[in-house]
Amino acid sequence: MGSLPWKIGFTAEGHLRGMGAAERLRRTWHVLWDGSPPEPPEDEPSEVVDPRAVDLVLRVGELLLASGETTERVNEAMLGLAIAYELPRCEVQVTLTSILVSAHPGKGAPPVTGSRAIRRRTPAYWRLTKLHALVQEASIGMLELDEAHKQLAEMKRGRGPYPPWLIVASLGLIAASASVLSGGGPLVAGTAFVATLLGDRTAAALARRGIAEFFQLTVAAAIGAAAAAIVVAAGNPQHASTIVTGAILALLPGRPLVASIQDGITGDLVSAAARGLEVFFMIAAIVAGLGAVVYIAVNVNVPIDVSHLPTAPVTLKPVQLMAAAAVSVTFAVSLAAPRDVLLASALGGALIWTIYVLLRGWNVPPVLGSAMAAIVVGVLANWLARRHGAPVMPYVVPAIGPLLPGTALYRGMVELNTGSPQSGVLSLIGALSVALALGAGVNLGGELVRAFQRVGLTAGGRWARPAARRTRGF
Repeated sequence: MGSLPWKIGFTAEGHLRGMGAAERLRRTWHVLWDGSPPEPPEDEPSEVVDPRAVDLVLRVGELLLASGETTERVNEAMLGLAIAYELPRCEVQVTLTSILVSAHPGKGAPPVTGSRAIRRRTPAYWRLTKLHALVQEASIGMLELDEAHKQLAEMKRGRGPYPPWLIVASLGLIAASASVLSGGGPLVAGTAFVATLLGDRTAAALARRGIAEFFQLTVAAAIGAAAAAIVVAAGNPQHASTIVTGAILALLPGRPLVASIQDGITGDLVSAAARGLEVFFMIAAIVAGLGAVVYIAVNVNVPIDVSHLPTAPVTLKPVQLMAAAAVSVTFAVSLAAPRDVLLASALGGALIWTIYVLLRGWNVPPVLGSAMAAIVVGVLANWLARRHGAPVMPYVVPAIGPLLPGTALYRGMVELNTGSPQSGVLSLIGALSVALALGAGVNLGGELVRAFQRVGLTAGGRWARPAARRTRGF
């Protein structure tokens, strides 16, 4: 008789395990026969909506989006908080410039709705990491509402892990590292550093006067190209391309490119279109600045020639590996990533460069080589981020820095202005193709990791993902 409760408990546990196995088998059967997973039953609506919970959801979503997170993650975080703090029948709408939250109490009561406009987006990956930790803690019921508000206020007032002067200097260090990666020496790296800082500070001065960001980027790119033109006029044409490659690389929109492709893949088409248009205008501004300076230089008889442009190396050298790692680390610093991400960024930059060079040595085309290298890095970055319970953007975006197509953009503008318009257009298309391959590759790596995980940011499960529903385009 003394062992009867144990036997009853053991039998009940076995029964529950059997029910769980049957449920998993039923879901698998639905998937195999192209059926949609069963929808969870809706809870009965409550009559009370806590306005503090609505405000918290809005503020967290606003800060996530402004700090550089993708639309899908912002949606997931906001819905997770709404469930954690018992907002009844909550609907969330997130676009690139605004967010909306609406809770429906039911029983004839009017809905409670709030919205916020995202007027300023400044990448701050250290804040992104802290926000992820807050959302995860709240989603499992370990964070009271008042404490969540307190932590959020501390995040908004908090300072990043690096002083402001280092954030500014990191842009110049990106250019210097990229110049070394392209074959330049210390003098070339120093010139690229100075030209990039001068362009960035000029753009900042224009921003304080209310000049649109498009023209800020145009001027910054033009200053980098002007430095290269001066070097050519001084009789060192072989160094010009490495200078401008570094200056352009510091301006290229790697972060919005990755986010735009991920938004499109995950079904957030409005945000994907907006981010894609943002990337287009940023690249157009860089191309405009380059084109204007190259055109003027050619017309005043500066001997700019395509033959002086560097080609992608097919061998690995310690200097190149160190430069690739430095590009990724300085990218991470410029995005205010947490300090514990810097080592992973350095390894990611060296790894993606190694894979790319090996593939190019096997005569793999640049676009395909970039995509394959990005897939490997994307898988490792997503696995590492999920293992640490952190956002993936701080791991992914800096890692693709060494392969951003700065040289191809410069080559295209030189060809357009030296009598080879068809080759110039093809070079620009090639540069855009490499950029898209990088963004798609790292996102494919994330999808491969997601296929073998059980839960997402807020324990919503893979079935809670709208992009996973099969519609066949209808």
